[in-house]
Amino acid sequence: MRDNRVCALFGIEHPVIQGGMVWISGWRLAAAVSNAGGLGLLGAGSMTPELLREHITKLRAATEKPWGVNLPLMNPNAETFIQIIIEEGVKIVFTSAGSPKKYTALLHEHGVKVCHVVSSSKFARKCEEAGVDAVVCEGFEAGGHNGREETTTMVLVPQVRRATTLPLIAAGGIASGKAWLAAEALGAEGVQIGTLFALTTESSASDAYKQRCTSLEEGDTMLTLKLLSPTRLVKNALFGKIDEAEKEGASREDLLGLVPPGSARRGIFEDDTDHGEVEIGQIASAIREVQPVSEVMRALVAGYNEAINRLK
Repeated sequence: MRDNRVCALFGIEHPVIQGGMVWISGWRLAAAVSNAGGLGLLGAGSMTPELLREHITKLRAATEKPWGVNLPLMNPNAETFIQIIIEEGVKIVFTSAGSPKKYTALLHEHGVKVCHVVSSSKFARKCEEAGVDAVVCEGFEAGGHNGREETTTMVLVPQVRRATTLPLIAAGGIASGKAWLAAEALGAEGVQIGTLFALTTESSASDAYKQRCTSLEEGDTMLTLKLLSPTRLVKNALFGKIDEAEKEGASREDLLGLVPPGSARRGIFEDDTDHGEVEIGQIASAIREVQPVSEVMRALVAGYNEAINRLK
């Protein structure tokens, strides 16, 4: 892979970052992606502080390649997680769902590289002001928690590129070498991939989740819960209740009652794909089998190179 700023920043072979997804991105997935030449991330958002330490220890033993931790800053344990990250000597952190100013300086003091996830050019500019090392711009197609702007990846990437000089990573709807190359054509220097890695052998998600998501058709996911935190979900029984309530003008309190704590765990980590939150990106409809990360990465790189040759 030719050199670029994302590879240089993180010390990786391919500018492919694995999304730090809740209930999915444990040490096995992160190690597999890092060992295949990308950057694996632990998804701290669904972990306890003790569990994060355990996964860091296991990940460190499973790979000698670079890896990092993904931390949603709205998490109630965020400050504790930051201390663990510093104490454990983690070198790369991806932050989201909060102000990049909050911990970036502290992390830099301890030699940690910081990348922040945004959904708009405005927030990308704030990232540069905060001194982060790179930015992920995530489009409307992405699974799970999403931006309120509903801007698609192909629209968002070039606008963020104009707004910041930082190394830029594109996310949302990317699951092939061709899509990776398209993101680069729009100004990205790397890609962050969630859905494709969520549906691999090493993912922590349940088999029921993987089977459900690899059987989806176009239009089987939708962005919902906009009064709470916009979230892309599979259309299942829980989604139906949410959709009906929203159409009837449900309040925040009404929606909170429909989505009790633990709904994401039920839908992703456990087997309740009907009544839990099944978070996955739009691109799931193009994925039909669960494969090892090594094969997924091989196909990504091969597809990228094939796309370049075809255009030539």
